[in-house]
Amino acid sequence: MTQAGSSQNFSRILIIRADRIGDTVLSTPVIEAMRTAYPSAHIAVMVQTYVKDVVANNPFLNEIIIYNKKQVEGDWLGFSQFAWEIRKKKFDLALILHPTNIVHSLAFLAGIPRRVGYDRKMAFLLTDTIKDTKHLGQKHEMEYVLDLVRHLGIDPVHHGPYAPLDARSEQWADELLSKYGLTPQDKILALHPGTSCRSKMWPAAYFAGAADELVRREGFKVLVLGGPDEKGITQDVVRRMSAPAIELAGISVSQDTSILKRCQLLLTTDCGIMHIAAALGVPLVVIFGRKQPGISPIRFGPVSKQGRVLHKDVGCRQCLAHECTRGFACLQAVRVDEVVDAAQALLKEPHA
Repeated sequence: MTQAGSSQNFSRILIIRADRIGDTVLSTPVIEAMRTAYPSAHIAVMVQTYVKDVVANNPFLNEIIIYNKKQVEGDWLGFSQFAWEIRKKKFDLALILHPTNIVHSLAFLAGIPRRVGYDRKMAFLLTDTIKDTKHLGQKHEMEYVLDLVRHLGIDPVHHGPYAPLDARSEQWADELLSKYGLTPQDKILALHPGTSCRSKMWPAAYFAGAADELVRREGFKVLVLGGPDEKGITQDVVRRMSAPAIELAGISVSQDTSILKRCQLLLTTDCGIMHIAAALGVPLVVIFGRKQPGISPIRFGPVSKQGRVLHKDVGCRQCLAHECTRGFACLQAVRVDEVVDAAQALLKEPHA
């Protein structure tokens, strides 16, 4: 660790998290903690275009800066122009929550005097670094990013991950459910079978089987959610189900959030939607695959008292991730009846 602690009164703060949806949700406590510590500061966050909905309407933010990855990383001209635009904003502190060569270079070329991050990926461009032990998976990602706040000598005050609601998406969700004949009295089960890597994807047939059984036992109406590139898996789940289901792949993150708010249960893989649901307080059952500590439930599980994780160790000496030679045995080992039983137990708890 270098240059630990600070009593500096920052007036313009930039928080950078230019990766995925779930990681950004888990980083929202940093925004709240910095607002609590610096109530009068101008606080901005830099995120990728498709992640904007995660931080839009966040009450602790003054500004959202869009990191257009194709433009910024496409050529030197685009990168230089973007660095110049950041420089003109005159930030005096940058917190870099996910290390990359590009964002470290951006913060440096933007002339931000204090640049705090992890000791990886051209970390010599930062003024302050803390040791990056995320790959060890010894604690939650939320706590790892809050360590950057602690490095500044701040005891982080926050209320956990935050998922904002958008008024237009709220109206859209009400109109959509009404269109399909769903009322506030209906029990709604959401499925999210897609994820960023097939080594984290529970089989479509298993999702369909679990949903059908929960429809039979609990009388759920079923919605199947997915990203723009996940329509194949969502349609596969719907085809395999005996009960009717509404397929909603490709809606916006903001619309996903409003839909999830109206659900009584989510069955999902390890994905960004999981973290949005947890932030909303939606009961959820999550199927995890893979064995590495750095992507385990300890680091990336839902931050929720209403979340249940199913994760099997099937004895692999080394996890090969998407190059698995065992047919993703860890995922196959999570049985449909286990998921259904976990869901029913969760629904019976007083807080559910």
